Amino acid sequence: MPIIPESPPGPSPQDQLSGMRSLLALSMVMSESDDQDHILGLAATAVPSLGQCRLEGVHLTDGGWQAVPGVHATSDARGDLETQFAVLSVAGGPVAVLGRGWAWAFPLRSLDGHLGYLVASAGGEPSSAEQFLLRVLAQQAGIAIAGARQRACQRADAERLRAANAALAETVAELEFSTTVHERLTRVAAAGEGPEGIAIALHELTGYPIAVEDRYGNLRAWAGPRRPDPYPKEPWESRERTLNEALRSSRPLRRQDRLVVTAGPRDDVLGLLALIDPGESAGRSERVALQHAATVLGLELAHLHNVAEAELRLGRDLVEELLSGASEETVLARADALGYDLRRPHRVIVVVGPADEGFGRAVAAAMRDTGVGSLFAVRGREVVVLSDTDRPWSRFREAVRRELGGGLCRIGVGGAYDRPLDLPRSYHEARLALRLQTAVTGDHQATEFDRLGVYRLLADVGEPATVEGFVREWLGNLLDYDARKGSGLVGTLSRYLECGRSYEATTSALAIHRSTLKYRLRRIREISGHDLADPDTYFNLQLATRAWNTLAALRAERP
Repeated sequence: MPIIPESPPGPSPQDQLSGMRSLLALSMVMSESDDQDHILGLAATAVPSLGQCRLEGVHLTDGGWQAVPGVHATSDARGDLETQFAVLSVAGGPVAVLGRGWAWAFPLRSLDGHLGYLVASAGGEPSSAEQFLLRVLAQQAGIAIAGARQRACQRADAERLRAANAALAETVAELEFSTTVHERLTRVAAAGEGPEGIAIALHELTGYPIAVEDRYGNLRAWAGPRRPDPYPKEPWESRERTLNEALRSSRPLRRQDRLVVTAGPRDDVLGLLALIDPGESAGRSERVALQHAATVLGLELAHLHNVAEAELRLGRDLVEELLSGASEETVLARADALGYDLRRPHRVIVVVGPADEGFGRAVAAAMRDTGVGSLFAVRGREVVVLSDTDRPWSRFREAVRRELGGGLCRIGVGGAYDRPLDLPRSYHEARLALRLQTAVTGDHQATEFDRLGVYRLLADVGEPATVEGFVREWLGNLLDYDARKGSGLVGTLSRYLECGRSYEATTSALAIHRSTLKYRLRRIREISGHDLADPDTYFNLQLATRAWNTLAALRAERP
């Protein structure tokens, strides 16, 4: 029969009272702690002072074995204890620890329920007083752990509440700002202040400079300081990339020192709204305002676009009726309906450029920028402009080229007439100026019919046969030779005479070598029999070549 060691004598009443006092003080310290590890450390430190015991470990139902200073149990021992916990009640009880005569699992409990066990062991069974102190220690540790957890939950709840309140306050502030933005921009739209009013309102709402551009990068409105002059225009290819990226983006797009967003219907771009932000300091509120403004600007531009389309359609019809020779009564009535004064002197301008659907828009924008006119019609590669003013036409041509992003174009300007019935003649003159420009200079420029000099006189000759006879008299041999050989000696002669018989200017204009020009001129002298150095011959040949160019232009169907 095994021999059970006798229990040591229990502590004296004075020792028990001292232990209770120490336990009470320890309980107060544990209850004030918010750190679970600190609480368990205090409990572990107290176990040896309450009797001849040691702490085997602390096991929590929701956390397993805890790392506690002074714990001696190995992992195998802990695994064995966990097996024993399975048959223990929440009230705890005796457990077996290898090499120890006595071991007990004291429950860690609180008002919230069972938390786990504090396992203590000794060589022999401690006195009832010591076991009582261990039980009280476990109970106080459980209460302290539950209190620490509850306070941690309260702090977490308080932090979540604070965060929720902060988020709510931010949301309320954003809603208030969004409402302010919406109300302000709605007033601007209702008042019909246009893109300028939208730019001013957005600048006042955000404090940042604002730019409104059309689809092609031309500035249409600016609000705020430091307006660039001249306004930088993005190259065409880069502009297309910017528009495509901004159209796909659901938020304002950063482009160097600007935040940009497109304005217009879903699948189209009528303009671009830019917030100038070189320091990249614009926040969420500014982006929200920018998007609100872009929506309002898109509606405003769509409205202006529809009005402009209607006006352009009516204007195009008016121009077409003028060119087709409609009655004066009819075209004046249509002009009056448009609110357009057709009783002033007008001229027709023909602009020829790339076969691109954006060409008409580019000409319209250049018309607006230079004040050339407001009515035009697109006819294939031609844009026919009705102008009531006199402008430096080369400036108008450069404005068209700017809108095209550097593309080439040619302009023919007809004469000015007081009566609408004479405008078909102005149209004919503008086209003739273009054809002569191609034949005589080959340059992409603006040519005025009124400044064509002798070409104008030749074009107005009532008997073309007389002109043709003069051309045959002076150029007949060369024309026949060109017809037989497919050469261009008459063209070479025309350019040589127009260049004042300058070799350098002629070779540059014809893009040929100097020796080639000398050879051609020698052949011209041989075939024609004319001395190009003779002043009278020079005059008659130049007149004949100009007459030849004029006749060719008159016979041509289009520029």
